[in-house]
Amino acid sequence: MVILLGVSLTIALCFLGAFIWSVRTGQFEDDYSPAHQILFDDQPLKSTTEVKESLNTESENKSKQ
Repeated sequence: MVILLGVSLTIALCFLGAFIWSVRTGQFEDDYSPAHQILFDDQPLKSTTEVKESLNTESENKSKQ
């Protein structure tokens, strides 16, 4: 019983030390953007009219050749 108490306190202190270390080294400074960064594209999407215009331009170029 005493051994389990000592082991559990040791493990708890290790986790507390890891938490304090991570806070001091800045691991939790920006917790919003990395999780949501994957949801945003690097370049803005084209509107539907821009897509239609580019398709029309491509088809006109092919018909001229």
